[in-house]
Amino acid sequence: MDSQTKTEDCLGWAARDPSGALSPYKFSRRPLGSDDVSLKITHCGVCYADVIWSRNKNGDSMYPLVPGHEIAGVVKEVGSNVCRFKVGDPVGVGTYVNSCRDCEYCNDGVEVHCVKGSVFTFNGIDEDGTVTKGGYSSYIVVHERYCFRIPSNYPLASAAPLLCAGITVYAPMMRHNMNHSGKSLGVIGLGGLGHMAVKFGKAFGLHVTVFSTSISKKEEALNLLGADKFVVSSDQEQMKGLSKSLDFIVDTASGNHPFDPYMSLLKISGVYVLVGFPSEVKFSPASLNMGMRTVSGSITGGTKVTQEMIDFCAAHNIYPQIEVIPIQYANEALERLIKRDVKYRFVIDIENTLK
Repeated sequence: MDSQTKTEDCLGWAARDPSGALSPYKFSRRPLGSDDVSLKITHCGVCYADVIWSRNKNGDSMYPLVPGHEIAGVVKEVGSNVCRFKVGDPVGVGTYVNSCRDCEYCNDGVEVHCVKGSVFTFNGIDEDGTVTKGGYSSYIVVHERYCFRIPSNYPLASAAPLLCAGITVYAPMMRHNMNHSGKSLGVIGLGGLGHMAVKFGKAFGLHVTVFSTSISKKEEALNLLGADKFVVSSDQEQMKGLSKSLDFIVDTASGNHPFDPYMSLLKISGVYVLVGFPSEVKFSPASLNMGMRTVSGSITGGTKVTQEMIDFCAAHNIYPQIEVIPIQYANEALERLIKRDVKYRFVIDIENTLK
């Protein structure tokens, strides 16, 4: 059944100005189109992107702003042309909700790189000209192409962080063939993204070394996440001992840090993938040229690889480490996220706390 009515029946939490303070907000979603899925949101992960745009860090925030792009929920209504989903299905929505669907990248299932620009799940301009509003809300309407099947045996709270943190590390790992058992992987940073890189690395049969500036993360890296080795990156002796020992490095750190010391840890033809956003990337050409090394950047992933990742996690019992919180704790959660005081992803219980 297609709906053409438009009422302010969606309850969310929104920031009204660059202070980023979130509070209850009522608004309307676009009417359900023939190719759309309307889903009741049960859970939404808390990503650093929520901090960036709620506080206008990029200077392009459009208020009122409802953040959240790690969305899990249940289908409550589908358009007349929808065939992939039915009412009651568990579904996920990630960092984008639309694209041109006609360029070479959309045709290849990597819509996040759409030539005309993918439409962000929040703070983007939707096809009807309205500003998109994210998952800190009761429901959302999305074209079925940008919805993902969540296996019925996979918890929705755990599924939410896969839609950004999970896919951001999974996509480049697959693109650079990091799923070959017996190879060695280095993971820089142990936050929401880094801990997922460790989990994927172990599932792929890799020997995983975690690099962190904080010795306090050692026990969890080794015992909770199953990493094989932990190195304090400021310890020059430990770093030198790993010279030319790694096949791959996934760098999730967004703070500024030197690159040459890590590049020296790669074997000949090793691959360094950057998924964080430091203010600059600087390394000696010799670090790259002398070892035939590859440096690659990446953001999230297309619809094809995202669905593949969700299915992989369900098949191999891979779950993010999460702290489930009520929506009323969202402002404190964002402050804690800035201080890196979370192990390792906040997930908002929308269904039970957004009233």
